[in-house]
Amino acid sequence: MSIAEIQAEIIKEFEGIDDWDEKYTKIIKMGRELPEFPEELKTDKNKLDGCQSQVWTNAELKDGKILIKADSDAMIVKGLIALVLKVYSGHEPSEILSSPPDFITKIGIDNHLSPTRKNGLGAMLKQIQMYAVAFKALSSKM
Repeated sequence: MSIAEIQAEIIKEFEGIDDWDEKYTKIIKMGRELPEFPEELKTDKNKLDGCQSQVWTNAELKDGKILIKADSDAMIVKGLIALVLKVYSGHEPSEILSSPPDFITKIGIDNHLSPTRKNGLGAMLKQIQMYAVAFKALSSKM
């Protein structure tokens, strides 16, 4: 499934939910379903700057696709991570770089986050873009 198709699926999932408490509950539930992040990767090197809560990310290139792992100590942030990873993890660097996170505004999350959470989400998206740029450059040298 392409990034655009995944974003469309997420938008459809959220469009029937008008109550923001329900949306937050859904996002938190997604965070609880996030795969376990290895303790040995919870290092300063993998810690994301710009977030109010602690967030760790790690990525690897496997078969031309970027596999991203991430975790947070805050449940809503963990849910936002789960949403972002659902969209971008498992895709080629070029597809990631050509796919803006339209789903965020279309489901209205950006209007309901505190400024610090919004900054953290932006930092997470920027980190994913940086992984894509780095892995694209690396794979072009191979």
